[in-house]
Amino acid sequence: MLESMPAGRVFGLDQQTLIQIGIQLFNVSLLAYLLARLLYNPVRDFMSRRADRIKVQMESAEDDMANAKELKVKYETRIKEINLERDDILETARKIAAEKGKQIIDEAKNEADTIKARAVQNIEMEQERAKDEMKQAIIEVSSAMAEKYIMRAIDKDVHERLFAEAMAELGNVAFSHENISDRTYVEAAK
Repeated sequence: MLESMPAGRVFGLDQQTLIQIGIQLFNVSLLAYLLARLLYNPVRDFMSRRADRIKVQMESAEDDMANAKELKVKYETRIKEINLERDDILETARKIAAEKGKQIIDEAKNEADTIKARAVQNIEMEQERAKDEMKQAIIEVSSAMAEKYIMRAIDKDVHERLFAEAMAELGNVAFSHENISDRTYVEAAK
């Protein structure tokens, strides 16, 4: 390059240098304009849109976070309400179960009292029957003893006379009542 330069000229501010400087300034300006137009402005617009998008996402995230906190509070409130409702239901169920248990116990006591009363009544009836059987047994024993005593105390003639009188009285009673059977008459005659 130095050889192509005319002799004696190293740096000169002449017209040719000014034109070259002007062309270079124009090239640099054109290059800056083209770079700004093609690269810088799209990158700046992209970065601006990205910043806006990030800002919108941040605002959306904050809104979502606020909504999530509201939902959390709602759910916690609802869970508390459900727990209270569950406690109320359990308490009601306990009360109902206690009432049912008391009712069952009362019914069982009433039934036991009824069974006890029936048993007492049956015992009294058995006692009465046993007393009646004892009376019958005593009457039979007394009759047998009286018969043996009378048999020993009364001689045969007196016995036959008393027997005939008793038969006559029994015969009159037996014939006066139509509802007395033959068997009763025969037994009375004996």
